[in-house]
Amino acid sequence: MSESISPVLVIDRLHVALPPGSDRPFAVEDISLSIHPGKTLCVVGESGSGKSVMATAVMGLLARELQPGPGRIVLQGESLLEASDQRLRALRGQAMGMVFQEPMTALNPVMTCGDQVDELLRQHTDWGAKRRSEAVLDILRRVKLPEPERMVRSYPHQLSGGQRQRIVIAMAVILQPALLICDEPTTALDVTTQKEILRLIEELQADLSGGHRCAVLFITHDMGVVAEIADEVLVMHQGRAVEYGTREAVLQSPQADYTKMLLAAVPSMTPPPPRPAPLGAPLLRGQDVSKTYSARDWLGRSRLTHALKAASVAVSAGETVGIVGESGSGKSTLARCLIRLIDPTGGQVLWRQNAGGEDDVLLDVARFSEGRLRPLRSQVQVVFQDPNRSLNPRRKVGDSIIEGAMNFGATRAEAMALAASLMGKVRLPAEGLLRYPSQFSGGQRQRIAIARALACRPRVLVADEAVSALDVSVQAQILKLLREIQDELGLGMLFITHDLRVAAQLCDRVIVMHQGEIVEEGPTTALYARPQHDYTRRLFAAAPGAIF
Repeated sequence: MSESISPVLVIDRLHVALPPGSDRPFAVEDISLSIHPGKTLCVVGESGSGKSVMATAVMGLLARELQPGPGRIVLQGESLLEASDQRLRALRGQAMGMVFQEPMTALNPVMTCGDQVDELLRQHTDWGAKRRSEAVLDILRRVKLPEPERMVRSYPHQLSGGQRQRIVIAMAVILQPALLICDEPTTALDVTTQKEILRLIEELQADLSGGHRCAVLFITHDMGVVAEIADEVLVMHQGRAVEYGTREAVLQSPQADYTKMLLAAVPSMTPPPPRPAPLGAPLLRGQDVSKTYSARDWLGRSRLTHALKAASVAVSAGETVGIVGESGSGKSTLARCLIRLIDPTGGQVLWRQNAGGEDDVLLDVARFSEGRLRPLRSQVQVVFQDPNRSLNPRRKVGDSIIEGAMNFGATRAEAMALAASLMGKVRLPAEGLLRYPSQFSGGQRQRIAIARALACRPRVLVADEAVSALDVSVQAQILKLLREIQDELGLGMLFITHDLRVAAQLCDRVIVMHQGEIVEEGPTTALYARPQHDYTRRLFAAAPGAIF
């Protein structure tokens, strides 16, 4: 980069103070960086490292209790910390845009997508309605949304996750800002959609026609994404920069121990040696399971959607079966049918139950009413993706854990003793039973969700994207914990994920789904070494970070 080209963004010794009583004085402490036009700086680090606080400080969107300063933030030569609220509102959208992690919270659910993009133009330009409408359709085409005319009339809930993220990107870039801030924009997306979004951001960065190339500040905990798109990398820990350099220097010759730990925690795409095959009858089996949804259009005509087509799967004691595929492939639909959270349209769902004698029996629960299912539900338990939504924020952790055990006959004293034991199993102190979920980190909350599921003494544990929102080091801890608990208790595990690296390290067998059908399945080692189906090969090719 020529020294004569001025950087778009300069952060110089920035501090952002935390409120009194916090675990450290500063959310961001003594951070300095610069980004030149056309370059991408990736900021990585665990949850709580200060990445997002730094980004929101640049946008002027810090929470009231967070105080910026001392330090400087300079955008195209203008000091942002000294700018008025009115000036910051003018700069947002025109000079800097932001793409948030979760588009459903970034978008207004009661406004059409077209109106939300148009709102930016109404606020920041004096264009007439016809010119604004043309600009909205043009940006939707540039972010490669299908049927732009339909998209402008659609509401966010009517679009897929990847399409919603494209709308958010369109809003961020329509006014051709000099700086684009991306805060974990691909974390919840499957690998193929993630690759499309990363390629889109790269194309928009190179193709903005405002007389400049956009600088990108990209916040992520996915080191594979860093390997794909970064020019430079800043590693943050506890609010401080521990390493800053080119992508090659940081990823291939890291100097800081913390950076080395982050890189070591990245799961490999090479599966470990296979474990012995499980013995005995399966604990959970689905045979030709189908799910069809029926809807009517405005003329009253019936329209069928085949979300799941004759899928078969079996999970044995001590075995982990992974289900991978893109969003909308049917993997969560299959899991929900197998655990009877939704009713299958066809096929058998068999749960292994104790018949009172020496042998267990496989019981077909596909047509059971909720009344007949309820006494059996302790046998199959679920760990969901987001513990923030699956744990009641108003209940103490202990009350959440013991609820299931008490529902299935345990006394409160017995359930509390079990909860204390389970806290030890998930590597948390028993005193944590008296605290609220908000008093724990994201990784700790997921451990609590696992303990809650185990309190019912299940035979099968279903993990639905249970580690996808966690940073790599916490993810590695949760995966190790799941394997240890499985080995100790002999659980069967059904693991739903879009992360092929995680599936490679945890699963004994892998099922690949596409458009509601199982297109390939087999032992993990064999499937990863020699994928047979074209879709499986495309899925593997889309996984970011080939250097790991």
